[in-house]
Amino acid sequence: MKISLPYGKGKLTADVPSARVKGIIEANSEEVLRDSYQKSEEQLVEDSLLNPIDSDRLSELAVGKKNIVIISSDHTRPVPSKIIMPKIIEEIRRGNQDAKITILVATGTHRLTTHDELVDKYGQDIVSKINIVVHDSDDEKNMVKIGTLPSGANCRINRVAAEADLLVAEGFIEPHFFAGYSGGRKAVFPGVAARTSVFGNHNGQFIDSKYSRTGIMAHNPIHKDMVEAAKLANLKFIINVVLDHDKRITGSFAGDSVTAHLAGTKFVDSVMQAKPIYTDITITSNGGYPLDQNMYQMVKGMTGAEATNKKGGVIIIAGRMADGTGGDKFFNLFKDCEKVSDIYDDAVQTPAEKTEQDQWQAQILARVMLNHHVIVVSDTSSLKMVEDMKMTYASSIEEALEIADKTVGADSSIAVLPDGVSTIIKE
Repeated sequence: MKISLPYGKGKLTADVPSARVKGIIEANSEEVLRDSYQKSEEQLVEDSLLNPIDSDRLSELAVGKKNIVIISSDHTRPVPSKIIMPKIIEEIRRGNQDAKITILVATGTHRLTTHDELVDKYGQDIVSKINIVVHDSDDEKNMVKIGTLPSGANCRINRVAAEADLLVAEGFIEPHFFAGYSGGRKAVFPGVAARTSVFGNHNGQFIDSKYSRTGIMAHNPIHKDMVEAAKLANLKFIINVVLDHDKRITGSFAGDSVTAHLAGTKFVDSVMQAKPIYTDITITSNGGYPLDQNMYQMVKGMTGAEATNKKGGVIIIAGRMADGTGGDKFFNLFKDCEKVSDIYDDAVQTPAEKTEQDQWQAQILARVMLNHHVIVVSDTSSLKMVEDMKMTYASSIEEALEIADKTVGADSSIAVLPDGVSTIIKE
């Protein structure tokens, strides 16, 4: 049978033995999304702004404000800002023509977003007319302490956000591999937080919690910190969208930063939840561009497969990875280690205040690798990187299956999880 996986900005197809395939793991969302597809993406966004959840309209909140800041996702997120941002600005201007509007790009601890990426994300008109600040988590002079988080970490965020008299956030909601879901409170923390504050939250003990998993917010210590950070920052209004596998807006939720986000997560559950199919081999992807830009982000898709692959089985994940490793520290932890188990053990035992850059991502990848044989399918330029990180490289799904069969047998069972990032695996 022929399968198709998101890969870069296109698709990767492969022929797999149908007799061994036990199923395709996808949410049955057609009925839920039928109403959404009756409206344009622009209509869905406008409707949410006109009918905010537990909040006045943004135009009303903007009245009398002088300094309005819109936190916006960065280049690693597929948020359709060309659709959303003009609607936000229009709604603000409806209530206040004179306010200074700043877009603060929430890079978290990622690299800085380039000018070309800003134009690609917002369009030349917004880039030329609206003040845009790209958050730099290492720019200490522009970080302001706004309180202490439940974890004990200092909550220090970008001065631009801290000094706003109306703080708004644009983003999207999808399953997140340790925060439960993206969106909402994550715009503030880690979005515009100081690197040192993020380290205190992304510590080994929190990452190791059984509640720090995809689709879980209750009792999740990482989520708890994030909610408090958004509260301390006075995040007043959000607009978060939900995207389908083609990156089309299928839901839009605006209003209170807590309850609008919660409504969005419930919608995500209704369209992205699927039951596991436990097999020897799980074939998956990282959802294509922009999430498969680098190996760092690819860990997310692996955790989706981890939730359905038998322990000791093989995870085959496809990703373009045109941007390389995604972090030298992350890469070198695996390149230089004697045993992958050392990475995991060291992370869990590291005190929260001594958490280091990329430790959390390395910890999660190590956890996956200790329980599953990981084969990465990508362009040949990624071969050395994959092998240096103690994983197996393959140039195609078919080649990966040949390698996998040597580990789990030629009669082993296969499941296909087309998008390992945007699927919530639950019994």
